[in-house]
Amino acid sequence: MPANLVPSASEFLRISPEILLTVAGTLMMTLESMFSRKRTLGVIAFFALLGAIGLSVAAHGDPGAAFHGMIMVDGFTTFFRILVFATGMLTILMSADYLEKAKAESAEFYALLVFSIVGQSLMVSSNELIMIFIGLETSSIASYVMAGYLRADRRNSEAALKYFLLGSFATAFLLYGIAWTYGITGATNLSEIRRVLLSGQTADSALLLLAATAMMFVGFAFKVSAAPFQMWAPDVYQGAPAPVSAFLSAGPKAAAFAMFFRVALTAFEPVKASWEPLLWASALATMVIGNFAALRQTNIKRLLAYSSIAHAGYVMVALTAASETGTAAAMFYLAAYAAMNLGAFAIVTHVARRGERYVEVNDMAGLSVRQPLTAALLTVFLLSLIGVPLTGGFFGKFYIFKAALDANLVWLTVLGLLNSAVAAYYYLRVVVVMYMQPPVDEEMALEAPSAGIAATMWVAAVATVLLGVIPGLVLDFAGRSADLAR
Repeated sequence: MPANLVPSASEFLRISPEILLTVAGTLMMTLESMFSRKRTLGVIAFFALLGAIGLSVAAHGDPGAAFHGMIMVDGFTTFFRILVFATGMLTILMSADYLEKAKAESAEFYALLVFSIVGQSLMVSSNELIMIFIGLETSSIASYVMAGYLRADRRNSEAALKYFLLGSFATAFLLYGIAWTYGITGATNLSEIRRVLLSGQTADSALLLLAATAMMFVGFAFKVSAAPFQMWAPDVYQGAPAPVSAFLSAGPKAAAFAMFFRVALTAFEPVKASWEPLLWASALATMVIGNFAALRQTNIKRLLAYSSIAHAGYVMVALTAASETGTAAAMFYLAAYAAMNLGAFAIVTHVARRGERYVEVNDMAGLSVRQPLTAALLTVFLLSLIGVPLTGGFFGKFYIFKAALDANLVWLTVLGLLNSAVAAYYYLRVVVVMYMQPPVDEEMALEAPSAGIAATMWVAAVATVLLGVIPGLVLDFAGRSADLAR
């Protein structure tokens, strides 16, 4: 075999997190019969993700391209790898008790979760459109199955079907856009596409290139639930098991945004003037639709789904800014958002109980009396989602809007701030219900949170507060990793 076709040890190290998780997921599926207590499989998945974090840090010590430029390990890759792995670990913690009560704990769930995270890790580390597509599909297919994991629950089946049909439709647009891009530039490597566009060789195909970027935008916008392709999120989040909704709102969304940023700010950065108006309009529409639709929600999972759409709009503002400052701001914001949203969903999972019977906003009534500490932690998460100072959400929004102002996106910044004010209403409504309304049913006595739920709540709360008090812990690394075109 020619020497240039033999991967080096460094190349294997750069893709070692994905190798470890693929092996772990496969072993969990094949060795399930050996474990009478299925929670052991969750422990294996948890430590596999912890090991993947360690390998990501080791790979960061030897950065660079791998496998003929298809994989790129840099600070950006490492940041998002660790973020999606940590999201997976917290999802496992909040899922164990939920699955046990639903009598649905098996290797399938944990293996699907791990395989979805493998796809997300590939998405954030890929420097090639075909590899991005493979990672996206690996993550998506596992996510579709997870959304309908409780097959006897009609809500789960409906959520999975909607997610699959709409996701497949959006993926077709993305793949068609990749095909057109290859036809126009003769390349699928992001760095090579950038070189071709900078050389001016595609001047005669400007209209076709614009169409290709628009089709790829459809696929990316669907995955991050950005307007006008956000319609799937409320139904899927409401119908899927609560821990799966939490996972979908954090891990896949962070990975999809990482993919979106890398493609837009490397391969297509030379034609920024063409796609900036589209991102501007999408960012504004996403914030408006998410926030104003959330005002009318009575189901708290659906409320958090529209909230997730609105927060995607804020990150789209950073993407529209198309700068290193905007990229660093988005990285910080996605980390803060993952912490506060996973914490909020952990509490929703706890309050909803078996069968998710209590998922209305009014079911939170009197939580401050029944479980004061749980109510206090949920208040912290909601205040961070609003963007109150001394929380991660505040600095996330601050840096995003600062990046937008630096890019002269004044009107988008003003409208974004107004949307943040609208959002305060529906978040504070939940706080009012918890603290100022008595329980609607005296039989709704709550057990203490399980160990997994409690751990998720506390880890998420500590992360939310630390990011608000000492933002430099994450922001400094994000700033050093934000140059995607180097």
